[in-house]
Amino acid sequence: MPKMKSHSGTKKRLKITASGKVLRGQPGTSHLAPGKTQKRIRHLRKSAEVCTSDQRRIRQTIANIK
Repeated sequence: MPKMKSHSGTKKRLKITASGKVLRGQPGTSHLAPGKTQKRIRHLRKSAEVCTSDQRRIRQTIANIK
């Protein structure tokens, strides 16, 4: 059976911290910005942690990266 390949799209969108948490970008910043307040856009720049129920599945998808 061939090796499992890590998912390239997931590798570009997520980051694993040194403690093992998975971080993701916040949605809602790419367009329609005039309808959002400046405070809301500023807070959406920060990355958020992936919920714990999805972390195991995501780690298997991007198993080959640190």
